[in-house]
Amino acid sequence: MRSSYTRAMLLILLMFSATFAGCFGENDNDPPQASDLVVEEASSLLGGAWQSITLRAEVDLSVFIPYFIQDMGSMRAQNGTVFDIQAGQSQSVNVLFPPRNPNIVLLVGEYTRSDWPIRAADESWMDWILDGSRGSSVSVVPNEDAGGMWPWIVPGPSSGGDVSVVQLSTERPQRADLTEENGVSASGGWLNGRDVYEWVDFITDETPDPLDLADGAVGYLDRWIGNGNPAYEDAITYFEGVMIGYGLDVEVHRFQSGTLWAVNICGYKTGTVYPDEWLVFGAHFDIAPIATPTSFVPGLEQTGYGTRTGAYDNSAGTSMVLTTASVLADFDARRTMVFCLWSSEEEGLWGSSAFAGDLPDGVTVSNYLNLDMAGINYPGDFALSVYLGPDGTGDVIDQPGMYHLAEWIGADAFDLSYQMERGRAEWAAGGEEPLWQNNYQDVVAIYESPTARSDHQPFQDIGVATLGWNGVVDGYPCYHKICDKLPEMEEYMATDNATGEANLVHSWDIVTWWAVYAFLHMDQTPVPNEL
Repeated sequence: MRSSYTRAMLLILLMFSATFAGCFGENDNDPPQASDLVVEEASSLLGGAWQSITLRAEVDLSVFIPYFIQDMGSMRAQNGTVFDIQAGQSQSVNVLFPPRNPNIVLLVGEYTRSDWPIRAADESWMDWILDGSRGSSVSVVPNEDAGGMWPWIVPGPSSGGDVSVVQLSTERPQRADLTEENGVSASGGWLNGRDVYEWVDFITDETPDPLDLADGAVGYLDRWIGNGNPAYEDAITYFEGVMIGYGLDVEVHRFQSGTLWAVNICGYKTGTVYPDEWLVFGAHFDIAPIATPTSFVPGLEQTGYGTRTGAYDNSAGTSMVLTTASVLADFDARRTMVFCLWSSEEEGLWGSSAFAGDLPDGVTVSNYLNLDMAGINYPGDFALSVYLGPDGTGDVIDQPGMYHLAEWIGADAFDLSYQMERGRAEWAAGGEEPLWQNNYQDVVAIYESPTARSDHQPFQDIGVATLGWNGVVDGYPCYHKICDKLPEMEEYMATDNATGEANLVHSWDIVTWWAVYAFLHMDQTPVPNEL
């Protein structure tokens, strides 16, 4: 591993070479250099926010943008593009630069170039600049969208040779009313972890409210399934109203099968190209029911079963689904977006099973993303698990496409190459169980899960490739206990260099952005089940 000093010196040399490339001995046959491309907003680029930028060419050149852009014809997001720009001409584009990595790059090559090099899935673009030996290649193809104008980028056979690299930096928007103790650096942009934190805080607010006859509190507590539970029905009505407020078409699905009873709240945004292909986000909103009298006895809370608040399990997942829905509801997507809050997960996945087993005729689920018990993980002293499936065998990766996508997003958008490398080692050493129980530092593990203990299982059962996120599970002392509250989560997430609140905000920022990035990729190109 290179020392930090060596890496710094190499970066300095690269920046100087980019600055002066093409300044001496140029002629008409020289390839375009980094200095031949001007980004007019170079001093005010934003991370984690859609921004219109203008690219101006000093000579005829092509520029590869390896980030999400919004096609000006279809207005849909696509995974990068290449522009051919003649000398003296400009091109404007709406782009989404990474939310948690301020170092960005644009690749410059000869005019009308069709083949380009790219980084390896498990490295950032800055790592690739230092050593591009593990990279791959892509090719430019015509836009495949109805109404689309700008080229798509697909895996290709050749890198096309050398490129020049324009290195730039971004700054992420931040709220002015917060500090680092509150996670301010993850408080702005298109979406952010601070919004998730405030959702969890609100949903689990135990401040007494004598006018609330459902649960007697400001928040939405006691979300235990069951006919006639007023707190449960109160939460259903509230979450339905939130999704309607986002502009989604909302359905409250009620399922009955014998003694099994479930209610799912799902918001729909119909796709404009493939409306019968559904891309589903999901999290269960029910919580473990109080089943032991000692749950309410001071000092004995951890001996009983059940919770009134379920902050971690699963107000956190509920809050992340609401946050993703709030930003994606205004976005034009190819496939129908479905944001579901499942009931009855704690009783045996009743809600998600009922949904997956009762799809309308002609409808298929292209992919499913699950959010359950994420938050108590990296950047706290616990592992963040990024699990995918279905898993067929323990000794090989059965879903290489989904694995590649998860790594591709994590390595650069969040600059987690080092943490992912440590996660691979921990997974190889002990598998999933230790990741759910033990303490770790700087561990983000991407793996095929051999178990399916949450709402992704019913979708895997109907042949859908899934992706999900969670932190510590069985090792959390408040798991399915009355102490599953936000203050306890903060206490558990405090580290030597950050408050528990800040670490929770950053944790939820990573996971929520990861889910949205995955959605944008899957909307353009679904990830097939490769078993």
